[in-house]
Amino acid sequence: MNLGHLSPTDQLLSALPLVGPRLLLSRAKHRSLAGHSRMAKRLARWIPGYTHQGDAFFTADGASAATVARRQAGFAELSQQLRSMAPRSLAATAEARAGLPDLQLTSQYRVPYPFSEMARTHLPVPSFWAQAEGVSLIDLDGNRFHDLTGSYGVNLFGVDFYRQTMAEGARLGDALGPVLGGYHPCVLDNVQRLQAISGQEAVSFHMSGTEAVMQAVRLARYHTGRRKLVRFCGAYHGWWDDVQPGPGNPMPPGHVYTLRDMDERSLQVLRRRRDIACVLVNPIQAMHPNRNAPGDTALVTGRHHTAVPREAYAAWLQRLREVCTECGIALIFDEVFLGFRLAPGGAQAYYGVQADLVTYGKTLGGGFPVGVVCGAARWMQRYRSERPADICFARGTFNAHPHVMGAMNAFLRRLDSPEVQRLYEGMNERWQAERDRFNQALTEAGVPVRLDGLSTVWTVNFLCPSRYHWMLQYYLRRHHLALSWVGSGRLVFGLQFTPADLARVRTAFVQACRDMQRDGWWDALPDAGRSMRRRIASEIWEALRR
Repeated sequence: MNLGHLSPTDQLLSALPLVGPRLLLSRAKHRSLAGHSRMAKRLARWIPGYTHQGDAFFTADGASAATVARRQAGFAELSQQLRSMAPRSLAATAEARAGLPDLQLTSQYRVPYPFSEMARTHLPVPSFWAQAEGVSLIDLDGNRFHDLTGSYGVNLFGVDFYRQTMAEGARLGDALGPVLGGYHPCVLDNVQRLQAISGQEAVSFHMSGTEAVMQAVRLARYHTGRRKLVRFCGAYHGWWDDVQPGPGNPMPPGHVYTLRDMDERSLQVLRRRRDIACVLVNPIQAMHPNRNAPGDTALVTGRHHTAVPREAYAAWLQRLREVCTECGIALIFDEVFLGFRLAPGGAQAYYGVQADLVTYGKTLGGGFPVGVVCGAARWMQRYRSERPADICFARGTFNAHPHVMGAMNAFLRRLDSPEVQRLYEGMNERWQAERDRFNQALTEAGVPVRLDGLSTVWTVNFLCPSRYHWMLQYYLRRHHLALSWVGSGRLVFGLQFTPADLARVRTAFVQACRDMQRDGWWDALPDAGRSMRRRIASEIWEALRR
């Protein structure tokens, strides 16, 4: 990652007054489809659907007959065990699927699409839970799983913690009930606590993290008079049009530039262009700059992404801060997912860099849905006194709902308590030591899997190419480890996990990897990476010809 001076070519482009900014922008984009949204959308419309059925499912990488036989036997055994362990949970999921498009999407794209039909038919995964307690989720059949989903980032302190904050919030809000528009008295305390946490002057409340990001971008555009926003390749900022510009968004990417994270050329684009209103930063990108969040649909070749050292990412953010200040661009930290997992003061405190606007969500709601924007007063102002008709309107019906504000108040007060503050003491060192123990166990087991991470959020790295890395999620499920729908790529822990809990997860995780290796899914082939890429290209070409 280039954080030094510009190359001679880029220096020359910087000196060109007319075509220079356009060419610099092109060079600052990541050299992948993730960095070129228009090309990615065109390609997505062109790629045909096809499916591997029968023997083709097991031979997609050209494996030997002996390996295929091991895979078929292991697949049959795994299928039988997954079906028999949760019949009630599976029946509820099958019944709900027809009426829940979200469930249709997650079941369809849990694995790479050529394998999806076979996996969905023979390796069903339930989507219903009956109960949660401690570090466990319990399904409709009474099976207990270790919860590695983190409830998409919400569950930092454990379900019992949030059960208490939600109950307290409901008690606080009962006097007002569904009365909306005004504020519950606890809102004043919430604002003051958020001002102290964020170091910002003003606060606004919203109904989701996506909505909070929408408002932050809206305010940046309002105050700069500019339209374009910059996001970094691989970052996620919610599902709305401008910040999710590639496949998955029916609109063309009209107002967003997707640039390389941690690259001098991106800074030069910010300096040269005069149409950029804001820069969005998701601090979790320090785990894997310029790459999308891990998802099993993308796992083919070996992937080993090492997290950027804290000092290096802090230095990058500081340079970004300086350039944004110099150019009048709003620097927005999107902490909706990562939130308070790095420090009580979030990523601003962890990296020592102050943003202009910060968005929070998920865990801050104390278990209820919420979005929050904190920012400097000049960026948060919604109107101009000198032009009274020129306003920046954003006011949702359920913003600052009394029950949500009550649960947030309970969360914020607990965040300041000595027992919660102690959880942060030596947190980075403690979780790094746990990852080291996991990796030592994986090395001793001789499996091609390693873990990296940022605090309590871990990425699963694979050391060898394979078209079947995604199978790991099903082996983990068999060993009672529950992951989010995207599969094997990410483990999200909570601070309530004890060393004994983590030891049990480690044992189960390693055994799942052993089982997958025993069944032949990681059998190495000569020149496997190139061979598989050629096979995939050939499959697509054949499907197009049909």
